[in-house]
Amino acid sequence: MDQATSNCNGKIWVFWNKDVDCAVKEEDEQQITCTIRHNEIHEQFSITFVYAKCKDFLRRPLWDRMLHQASGNNRPWCSVGDYNVITTIEEKLGGVPYNMKKSLDFIATIEACGLIDLGFSGQKFTWSNKRGIGHRIWKRLDRALIHDTWLEKMPQTTITHLPSVGSDHCPLLMEMNTAENDHIRYFKFLNFWTDHSNFLDFVKACWERNTEGNSMWKFH
Repeated sequence: MDQATSNCNGKIWVFWNKDVDCAVKEEDEQQITCTIRHNEIHEQFSITFVYAKCKDFLRRPLWDRMLHQASGNNRPWCSVGDYNVITTIEEKLGGVPYNMKKSLDFIATIEACGLIDLGFSGQKFTWSNKRGIGHRIWKRLDRALIHDTWLEKMPQTTITHLPSVGSDHCPLLMEMNTAENDHIRYFKFLNFWTDHSNFLDFVKACWERNTEGNSMWKFH
């Protein structure tokens, strides 16, 4: 990496190499938003890197900043990082039952900003308290959210949950491809396939194949 920057409290760091032009647009204690241009992508885009507070009332300034960015940003925009909150009860395993009231502000912000959860491949949860058997808790606290303009320009963007090493969070790997560089793979079905003696067995085997990721990723 050739250059780096951080937010005001030094809890969020962004590193980039010579293939990337990066300029900080704004930052505070919970986010740093950068305008970025990669030499393989001919258009600027914005990424907000997030490290949210643990308490729900302390996260509210972050939701306000996201609403502001959504209303004033005409570039492709992605917001990614640790939001310290889940969006469904299925995103937590172990511990006491989760109170979804803690998530309502975040869910409302996602909807008001017109953001879409990119989903993921890999293990289901991104955080664990690392405690012993009977006391272990898992949550999906980390995610990438994209605006529709991002989806138009880079529809092949994917998120992979990598194994955690030396941290209670697992890293997120985001891979981006532009529409111009990728061919859309349309669904194709030929009727004569059903005449093959192994057709039903093959379809059954495909559907029963173990795939790691959220529901949308598995369907794709």
